[in-house]
Amino acid sequence: MSEPEPRRTVWSRPERGARGPAPERSRRQITAAAIALADAEGLAAVSMRALAQSLGTGPASLYRYVASRHDLLDLMADAVAGEIDLTAAPSGDWIDDLVGLALQAKAAYVRHPWLLDLNAQRGNAIGPHAVDYLDHALAVLAQAPGSSQQKLETIGLVGGLATLFARQQITATTPPAQTAYLADVAAEGRHPHLLAALATAGPPPSGSPAEWDALFARLLGRLLPGLLS
Repeated sequence: MSEPEPRRTVWSRPERGARGPAPERSRRQITAAAIALADAEGLAAVSMRALAQSLGTGPASLYRYVASRHDLLDLMADAVAGEIDLTAAPSGDWIDDLVGLALQAKAAYVRHPWLLDLNAQRGNAIGPHAVDYLDHALAVLAQAPGSSQQKLETIGLVGGLATLFARQQITATTPPAQTAYLADVAAEGRHPHLLAALATAGPPPSGSPAEWDALFARLLGRLLPGLLS
């Protein structure tokens, strides 16, 4: 029995079919409209029908540019990857540069929370902007110790931590109540180590993006040297 052929990515196919009327819009415009719809109403609201309605056209016309919703989601994920600024040349401080990229990635997830759901549901095809990001991150790590495999693993781990922190930042609406509960439990005397830690630890991050950025950068700064040594 022959192996099934791998699915061709949307970027390996022409921008639109050769037949039919002259193009009225581009994949970029369609993708931008889909992102706006997801930002406003969530990922579940993004359908070919709803997207066509937002563009003032019929669903059939969109299939000349995007073969399926699956392809549309790939385009959306890669477009968000394109929001990360890769123009700065590596400074030579690979830890600081990689932390800067990670902060940008986290901010992109916070701006587009639906991308967290998309990544959790399925793996996305790697598009051109994601390839650019990977190559730039490897350029940042050119002077870092470690093998190529270790560097690729580190980039993947940092990306995963960016999604984790973004989700926590978005959903952390009641940290005072959680902290009060821990303090009450620790004060009962059965958890002395927790009580001692709470007595000396600072308060958890509030809803301030600057606080979350500072915590994320601080933890990455401690973690990265151990990953690449």
